[in-house]
Amino acid sequence: MTDNHSPPGSPKVNPDNTSEANPLPKDDSSLENIVRRFQDSMSLSKRHKFWETQPVGQFKDVGDTSLPEGPIELPTPLSEVKQEPYNLPSQYEWTTCDMDSEETCNEVYNLLKNNYVEDDENVFRFNYSREFLRWALRPPGYYKSWHIGVRAKMSKKLVAYVTGVPARIRVRDEVVKMAEINFLCVHKKLRSKRLAPVMIKEATRRVYLENIWQAAYTAGVVLPTPITTCQPRMTMSRTIKLYKLPDQPVTPGFRKMELRDVPAVARLLRQYLSQFVVCPDFDENDVEHWLLPTEDVIDSYVVESPKTHDITDFCSFYTLPSSILGNQNYSILKAAYSYYNVPTKTPLLQLMNDALIVAKKKDFDVFNALDAMHNESFLKELKFGPGDGQLHYYLYNYRIRNALRPSELGLVLL
Repeated sequence: MTDNHSPPGSPKVNPDNTSEANPLPKDDSSLENIVRRFQDSMSLSKRHKFWETQPVGQFKDVGDTSLPEGPIELPTPLSEVKQEPYNLPSQYEWTTCDMDSEETCNEVYNLLKNNYVEDDENVFRFNYSREFLRWALRPPGYYKSWHIGVRAKMSKKLVAYVTGVPARIRVRDEVVKMAEINFLCVHKKLRSKRLAPVMIKEATRRVYLENIWQAAYTAGVVLPTPITTCQPRMTMSRTIKLYKLPDQPVTPGFRKMELRDVPAVARLLRQYLSQFVVCPDFDENDVEHWLLPTEDVIDSYVVESPKTHDITDFCSFYTLPSSILGNQNYSILKAAYSYYNVPTKTPLLQLMNDALIVAKKKDFDVFNALDAMHNESFLKELKFGPGDGQLHYYLYNYRIRNALRPSELGLVLL
């Protein structure tokens, strides 16, 4: 989730090292134009040698209506899935990162803090907190084996990392078990070692061993082939300059979500997400994990009708600060990222204005939102400015015939 003040909000799942590919112009984001501009800018030697071998939508197939939607490759018997890990260069070894371990969590935190996604000007780098990482990587039913690290054999130092967590994603009318792949990170000094392709293959192998054959992921670069492309937007300091936010939320009954609200929020969210083409299939356990407030990780608010005490609306945002690089006066930019929001009785514009108010009271510097779902309806009015990049959404081993509009996407990946 990029904006003018923080780095892209997704791992660059880009083992082909093609990050120099042309970014999309702000006014031309149809998939056909993405592909045409991208292919025009690439020589044959720079094509995606890795991704062209994978079961993902290929650029050459864009617009081919004869191809069926759904899995690209059918599952194979589990006995035929490679049982041994892929080979790493001889000086490195695989490790499984136990995020319950304080020591391991610190190792992962420091690797990401020093080597993960930066903005194009190398001014900001994501600084995921330890608490955030534990939240993001331990949802209901998670697999420890999907928290994959690479260590240097001699020093035992953690030098690379990639993760997956299980999810149920609905694509049109089909609910599909998937892995959400995230946090692909290789130490800066090892970027030439070609570790990323083997890490992705190893993550895929471990996902297959759990009889799961599809995945979802995001990237700030164009790979084969996005199902949609979102434009990040940012506001907060900008909003305060343009008009003063009230000191308190204006919606009657607006309050912090509590454990007792989980069933009502789950019902609201499932009903709301049913209108989108691609979205998560949340049950109450998922809602409790992903949306129940946790300090400095996830903030969630409900609107409780003062008359009926029914929960009528819901909004949420997660905390993802960025390190400010090379600045003597400031070291951290505290950023909020819009997560899932459900308006039924309260207009979305008003609901999000209240979210901005509580975020300002919690001393956030910026508030970010994608133009996914119905967010476009409040971005202009609440003075969200366009970011400086795009966030591309991808499905692995699952084809969607036609690219989606951002408003047809109901999925937020961390």
